[in-house]
Amino acid sequence: MIELARRVKQVKPSATLSITAKAASLRAEGKDIISLSVGEPDFDTPTHARSAAVEAIEAGLTRYTPVAGIPELRQSIADKLRKDNGLDYEPADILVSTGGKQCIYNLMQAILNPNDEVIIPAPFWVSYPDMALLAGGRPVIVQTRADADFKLAPEQLAAVMNASTRLLVLNSPSNPTGMAYSAEDFAALGEVLKEHPRVTVMSDEMYEKILFDGKAFASFAAANPHLHERTITVGGVSKAYCMTGWRIGYAAGPAHVIKAMVTVQSQSTSNPCSISQHAALAALTGPQDELHGMVQTYERRRDWLVARLNEMPGFDCLRPDGAFYVFPGIQVLQDKASFKDDVAFCDWLLDQAGVALVPGTAFGAPSHVRFSYAVSQETLEEACNRIEDAILRRRISD
Repeated sequence: MIELARRVKQVKPSATLSITAKAASLRAEGKDIISLSVGEPDFDTPTHARSAAVEAIEAGLTRYTPVAGIPELRQSIADKLRKDNGLDYEPADILVSTGGKQCIYNLMQAILNPNDEVIIPAPFWVSYPDMALLAGGRPVIVQTRADADFKLAPEQLAAVMNASTRLLVLNSPSNPTGMAYSAEDFAALGEVLKEHPRVTVMSDEMYEKILFDGKAFASFAAANPHLHERTITVGGVSKAYCMTGWRIGYAAGPAHVIKAMVTVQSQSTSNPCSISQHAALAALTGPQDELHGMVQTYERRRDWLVARLNEMPGFDCLRPDGAFYVFPGIQVLQDKASFKDDVAFCDWLLDQAGVALVPGTAFGAPSHVRFSYAVSQETLEEACNRIEDAILRRRISD
């Protein structure tokens, strides 16, 4: 038998993808399953982006591109960051990858040495700790609190910083909580980081365009100009432009770090898909009106879902700032219904109600569950009715 590397044995498969696959398998068996587990918009890719892809194919733009991406796409990203985020980057400071996930993976491979510590606030996107492990780093998980909107506090950051700290991972708006940091929140964290010049910040801003209640989006680097040369900003077209399958993300940061990330990418996947790059260019530079309507729809769904969950026995749901998730606590539900944990609850719910959710344990936050409301209103309503019926059948009451 071929022996596996130790680093692979440390890594867990993505929980969200595993649950989505399980729900799809049950559906293939003929069971009526509603999946609220996948983090994928339910809208179509904008027409102008799709048209640009067809035009690229017809024009024969199907060959290798520069590893870091076509120059015009890198320029459009620089223009977008300057216009939308107040960040000044040149195309040489930008890498285009096969999704934001590859950008983050490239970064960790480029800057982490064995046992370098990576500070990751929980709840976290499921892949952060495992990517750190694959790079030889050591994840340091910092638990945040619901009564602090699941945001990392400056005093929490200061308490875990030491000589081994190499990277701080931030995500706003957050997957899974949907909560967003303000410029003031980021500036307070930046004050702590002043005292630790060896620490790099990775700011995952994939959901920046999906923000509600008229809130202004804050980029970490813009809120901390003094940390501009220590910050890698990650974004992409997957969520805002409904292009998850096109696999285009980008990273912007100091040129020498981006160059190192390009080197990593050159020895793994090389360039991202040429056709997808042209579609992403059209998405970034074309009309944005479809995006505005999509965000309004998400906001209406959020308002409905938060109210509906807080009416149910056993759920305690905050009102998120953005993205398309809610992350209610279910500790009361676990206690009253004698569920071992959130994983057991999600397994039971899939079996009894045919609804797939992701347990909070996958995000480093036990006794929570993640709902994705990137589905139709009718699907949300049916899912919630099924959940409540299953709970009441188990004789759970307030």
